[in-house]
Amino acid sequence: MTALARWCLRRRLAVVVLWLVALAGTAAAAALAGSSYSEDYRVPGTESGRATALLERDFPGRGGDDTIVWHTTSGTVRSADVRQRMSHTLREVAALPGVASVDGPYTGSGGGISPDGRTAYADLTFRGDGAGDPDVGQVRTVVTTARAAAGDGLDVALGGSSIGLTEGANSHLSELVGIVVAAVVLFVVFGSLAACLLPIATALVGVGTAAAGTVLLGHLMPVAGFAPMLGTLIGLGVGIDYALFIVTRHRKGLRQGLSVPEAAERAVATTGRAVVFAGGTVCAALLGMLVLRLDFLIGVALAASLTVLLTVAASLTLLPALLGFMGRRVLGRRERRAVPGAGLGPDAPAGLAVPTGSVASSGLVVTAAPAAPTGLVASTGPTGPTGLAAPAAPTGSTDPTAPTGLAARWSALVERRPKLLAAVAAAVMLVLALPAFALHLGTSDQGNNPASSTTRQAYDLLADGFGPGVNGPLTLVAELDGAGERLAFDRLPARLRDMPGIASVGPATHGRGGASGAIAVVPDSSPQSRATSDLVRRLRAETLPRATAGTGLDVHVGGPTAAYDDFAAVIRGKLPLFVGTVVGLGCVLLLLAFRSVGIPLKAAAMNIAAVASSFGLIVAVFQWGWGSESLGLGRAGPIEPFLPVVMIAVLFGLSMDYQVFLVSRMYEEWLATRDNRRAVRVGLAETSRVINSAAIIMISVFLAFVLSGDRVIAMFGIGLASAVALDAFVLRTLLVPALMHLLGGANWWLPGWLDRRLPRISIEPPEPRPTRPLPTPLTGARPEREDVRPVA
Repeated sequence: MTALARWCLRRRLAVVVLWLVALAGTAAAAALAGSSYSEDYRVPGTESGRATALLERDFPGRGGDDTIVWHTTSGTVRSADVRQRMSHTLREVAALPGVASVDGPYTGSGGGISPDGRTAYADLTFRGDGAGDPDVGQVRTVVTTARAAAGDGLDVALGGSSIGLTEGANSHLSELVGIVVAAVVLFVVFGSLAACLLPIATALVGVGTAAAGTVLLGHLMPVAGFAPMLGTLIGLGVGIDYALFIVTRHRKGLRQGLSVPEAAERAVATTGRAVVFAGGTVCAALLGMLVLRLDFLIGVALAASLTVLLTVAASLTLLPALLGFMGRRVLGRRERRAVPGAGLGPDAPAGLAVPTGSVASSGLVVTAAPAAPTGLVASTGPTGPTGLAAPAAPTGSTDPTAPTGLAARWSALVERRPKLLAAVAAAVMLVLALPAFALHLGTSDQGNNPASSTTRQAYDLLADGFGPGVNGPLTLVAELDGAGERLAFDRLPARLRDMPGIASVGPATHGRGGASGAIAVVPDSSPQSRATSDLVRRLRAETLPRATAGTGLDVHVGGPTAAYDDFAAVIRGKLPLFVGTVVGLGCVLLLLAFRSVGIPLKAAAMNIAAVASSFGLIVAVFQWGWGSESLGLGRAGPIEPFLPVVMIAVLFGLSMDYQVFLVSRMYEEWLATRDNRRAVRVGLAETSRVINSAAIIMISVFLAFVLSGDRVIAMFGIGLASAVALDAFVLRTLLVPALMHLLGGANWWLPGWLDRRLPRISIEPPEPRPTRPLPTPLTGARPEREDVRPVA
């Protein structure tokens, strides 16, 4: 790592140019290639998957779902005025570029009129349907032309997947807000504009390159449409934090009097290793989704991992180069004046002492001790350079190594009241997790869009006029071999019309020379309703087997609702394997890092608690609708079936960072003193400020994505932000230290046989001892500790 930092510093201009070329090159390639994302939830081998395959084979073009809907508040849609106005509008739309056909109810070729005569719709087909998304600009022109007919008591709205492209998420606004908030937090932490901009610039370059790479990845494998924004959300959060930790260590080195190259090399050699560990952990958790073997999630895992990988690479290469260009400007003016040799340029030699008032990476103020008499040197740890241990402090004296400030007072409070505070923290987490027991997995549709969107208005008009099931019809599909099976299939609609839960059944249609057939079934409940899912199960398990007994027919139930239910069922079935893989990996890493059985087990429990509580908030907001409409997040609905998988992967990776950062400082103190109470107290006091600062940045970035306008991304934003907030401010600064106080020395227990067999690893190497001794008083007090190290 030192060699890498040194190479990047010496060739800093080349490094910056290479990163800019990589960013520009991938962006240009992505612009030329265009996006090719997938929203296909189909799982091979499921019944809905087989139904979809038959429809695509024998009924090409059947899948278009775009519609133009109009509703009159007075009279009927059959009146001469409405009919003339809408017929003229439909002809205008049909003549627009990109429109393949418009089939309305007035020509008898398509569409329909509601039983009350107040609502009608026309089927709209774009030339891109079935082969790819149509041109968004052409779709917007269609929306503008059709909605121009509204007025004088006539409402016009458009819905469907192609129309939904015009209501894409406003990612740039959310990115901008997140970056601005992060910049404010960084400026407060650093007090230097240059130091504030470095983490943001590094993260933007890494995330931008990854975003373009994700576009190209979509041409090689299925990548979900939300993957680029999810990658940006995660990349900005972790990228800014990783760069924050390295810049913090670099600034500490400068305050100690190191030259710019020396400080940067030390920052990368120490904190950079922790960044690699943290980023690798996040990637490993994300790639845990591969055990599910679902194409839809493989692309998401690879795209998100690519983003984290590039942000780590930028932090280790681009950031040192930028630090070389910035020199000592990463320090504030007062700090530069206080540092010895600050006026000698960026390569000034190392100073001889830590400047009074400097701030360590943990946020603690380092104060210079009074000078010792000539000939005496300070020890640099439990023993000094001479090998003589520093005498113990006199009884009743104040230990100068003890942390001070708000963090120290909070740490002392946790030490005094561990049972009470642990009970309060556990109660908070439990209460927030209770709604998660009502979790209903399903897929949102345009009925969950904000009320102001044209797709939501079209959805509601169709539901009001034709019944809620019209927005999510089921499709019965079967291969037909011979006249007997075709006759039995043609009789099937009559046997289904009186079945409970069915509003209407269309006639049997045949495709590819009669080799297969399809029947449209409209439920009397909405696509997201549990009643519709129950109808799918009854059709598959009871109704269709009885109706086709003895005929040889094998009828498959397909359609969006059936496909979503199958996808959710597969996710639920594989979720234990996935959670076990991710949790097991995290426990192994912590076992190796801290050589303790209790630390990994507590970490797994805390991570599960954070996930459960964040899902409780997601259920309350998105499933129960508590404030969703007022926040512009649309109507309440089910939770996306892939959300638990992606959230668990991301949160376990991010939580590992905080766990390592907190416990590594405790572990260091435990090894030095074998005093568990002191280890927990000092570790919490010295790391809480950095944890809190990093958490505030990540929370701000995640919450900003609620402004994106995309319901799925908003779920991720609120879920991740709440989980990070609970993890940082409840678990890591309250529940974890309280439990560690209660467990005492058992925190660090490891069986001897296991200790002998485990390899020894170091997340971050010990910081080099100063080449020149620092003064210390003769009181026998231990010297000021200088090796407070952020570990991402």
